[in-house]
Amino acid sequence: MTSTALYDVPGPLTRRRHFVYGLVSTAVILALLGWILYLLFDTNQFTAAKWRPFEYEGIQELLLRGLGNTLKAFAYAAVLSLALGGLLACGRLSVHRPLRWVATLVVEFFRAMPVLVMIFFIFVALKVQPLPALVTGLTLYNGSVLAEVFRTGVNSVERGQREAAYSLGMYKTQVMSYVLVPQALRAMLPTIISQLVVALKDTSLGFLITYEEFLHAGKLIAGNLNYDLPFIPVVMIISPIYIGMCMLLSWFANWISKRQKRNPKTEAVEVADAEPGTLLPGVGPQV
Repeated sequence: MTSTALYDVPGPLTRRRHFVYGLVSTAVILALLGWILYLLFDTNQFTAAKWRPFEYEGIQELLLRGLGNTLKAFAYAAVLSLALGGLLACGRLSVHRPLRWVATLVVEFFRAMPVLVMIFFIFVALKVQPLPALVTGLTLYNGSVLAEVFRTGVNSVERGQREAAYSLGMYKTQVMSYVLVPQALRAMLPTIISQLVVALKDTSLGFLITYEEFLHAGKLIAGNLNYDLPFIPVVMIISPIYIGMCMLLSWFANWISKRQKRNPKTEAVEVADAEPGTLLPGVGPQV
C-alpha cells in the first residue's frame, strides 16, 4: 500500500481497528437481513397461496408483456433523449446569442419541471396516447439534463486543444467532431449511463397513465384478491429484474470504455528517444 494525497498508509493499530469495524458492520447487516426474513415469514409472505400465481402461464405472459413494454419505452426515450441532449448542447455552445438563449431557456424549463407533471399534462391536456406521452415526458426531462452533461463535458476539455485545432485551420464543426467530443466522451460516459438508468426507472411512471409496463403488470397481480394480495412476492420478483437491467447498463458502459482504451485511434503513440546527429536546418553541432 502507498500513501495518497487523501490519507497515509494505516498502521497496524489502525488496520486492526478497521478489521473490527468491518466485523461489526457485517454483523449488523446480517442481523438486519435476518430481521427482515423473520418479518417476511411471520407475515406469511412465503406461503404457497401467494406464490402460486407465478406458476400460471397467463401471469407469466402478463409480466413478459409488461417487461417488453418497459424496454420499448426506455429504448425510445433513451435514443430521443440523447438526440435532444446533443441538439440542445449545440445550441448552448453556439456563438449566436439568440440561439444560445433559446436553448438555455428550454433546458432550464424542462430540467426544473417534474417528470410526472409533464407526463400527465401531455396525456390529459393534449390527449396523447400512453406510450407517446410517457416517452415525450421522459425525453424532455432527460434530454435537458443530458444537454448540460454534454456541454460541461465539452467545456472540460483543455482549452489548448481547441486553440491548437483552430490554429490548424479546422472549422468549428471539425473541432467539435474530431477533437473535443471524442476526448469529452470518456468523462461524460459514466454520467450519461447514470441518466439513462434514471430514464429506465422512470418508465415505471407509465402505470399512472394506464400504460401497461412492468410495474403496471405487477400492480394488477398484487391487487388480486384471488391470490391473497401477493404484494411482497411481486416486489421480490420485479425489483431484482429492475436492478439487473440497471447493472446491465453499467456493464455496457464499462465495456464501451474498455473498447475505447484499446482503440488504436485513442492509444498513445510511442515517440523514439532523441538521438544526437539530427539537427535543425541552420543549426551546427555544439562544441
